[in-house]
Amino acid sequence: MAKDTKDANGDVAAMPFEKALAELEQIVGKLESGNVPLEDSIKIYERGEALKKRCDALLKDAEARVEKIALDAKGRPTGSTPLDQD
Repeated sequence: MAKDTKDANGDVAAMPFEKALAELEQIVGKLESGNVPLEDSIKIYERGEALKKRCDALLKDAEARVEKIALDAKGRPTGSTPLDQD
């Protein structure tokens, strides 16, 4: 990725998930329409990649914080444990 493209996508690192996802959906729509000149397609595709990486990172962070509910032998909640623990 070119340095100027990396700088142009610098704002992505601070975006909340919902905003990044909404912009990514707009980019997908533009690219699927086929009505974007090649040079512009490349630029918005690169931005889309940056947005996808941001969304992936935020989702992984959220998954790491999700807890599962621990149940006793009768099915009653006894507390919670991190999602990755068995």
